[in-house]
Formats: sequence, C-alpha cells, structure tokens
Amino acid sequence: MNRPTLLVFPSYLGWMAVVVAESKVKRLTFGHTTAAAAKAALEPELLAQAIRGSAKSPLAKRLQAYASGSPDDFQDVQVDLGAFSRFQRRVLILCRHVGYGSTISYAALAIKAGHPGAARAVGNCMAANLVPLIIPCHRVVCAGGQIGSYSAPGGTRTKSRLLRLEAKNWSRIE
Repeated sequence: MNRPTLLVFPSYLGWMAVVVAESKVKRLTFGHTTAAAAKAALEPELLAQAIRGSAKSPLAKRLQAYASGSPDDFQDVQVDLGAFSRFQRRVLILCRHVGYGSTISYAALAIKAGHPGAARAVGNCMAANLVPLIIPCHRVVCAGGQIGSYSAPGGTRTKSRLLRLEAKNWSRIE
C-alpha cells in the first residue's frame, strides 16, 4: 500500500492542505493564514503517514485556479468516503452534483437522499465533510435563502465568499 501524499500550497482562499491516498482525496482543508496552520488542521495520524508531494501537482493547480475564480466542478476527482455511514455517503455524493453557481437547501437535499425531514442530519453531514470544495458543501443553504453555517475557517463569511465567487463566474460555465 502506498503512503498518502500531502500537498500544501497557497491560494486566494488561504493556504490549503490536501491528503491523497491511492488516487483518492482523503482530506482537504483551506482558508488558513500559513502553511503550518493548514497542516495543523489535519489529523496527526494522517500527517505522520504522509509524504510531501509537489505543490505543482495537477490537483493543487486546479484548486488554486478555482480559488482564483476559474470554474471547476471537480467531478473527476475521486474522494474517500469510507469513514461515512451509508446515509452520509449518499448525501455527500448527491452534494457533488449541485452545480457550480447553484445552491440547494438542506431540506431539498434530504428529500433527494430519500429522507424527507432529515434536513438537520444533512446539515450535520455537511459539517463532517472532509473534502470541502471538491464536495461543495458551501452550496447547501437553509430554506428561505439563509446561508446557514459553515465549518471551514472564516465560517459563514467564507461560505458567502465562495457563493459570490461562483455566482460571479456562473456565465462562464457551459
């Protein structure tokens, strides 16, 4: 089994750290003021196993481009959902299909997942998302247009920034 690879790099959304193992993204964190802060946001066990990868990797470049305003849905990027329950995996997979520049409510995502009335559970699932941006949990909002919470650094301010970034670039999507 190959050791996980750690990518740490700056972006317009702050420093990012990504861990990839066996061609799947296991963890992504962003919005940090330093490389050390981005690494510190990862689980120590994961860091201890990881080897340093190139910040010039294709995935790092794509994430930097996204942070700069280039539309990307990351649909081709494989993610590791092994740590999640069947319900959580379903919700996270459905979340990946919320298009760039679009939003869906927690309640509507619960309905799509086959669990009407589970909006709060969907919110908990979004908060547990280990690969934000790739699984675009920032696109899940409260009914009635309220933004809802966000667990990345900067909280709702970061979520709002991501939604504005995508709305600004929506016309460039085909």
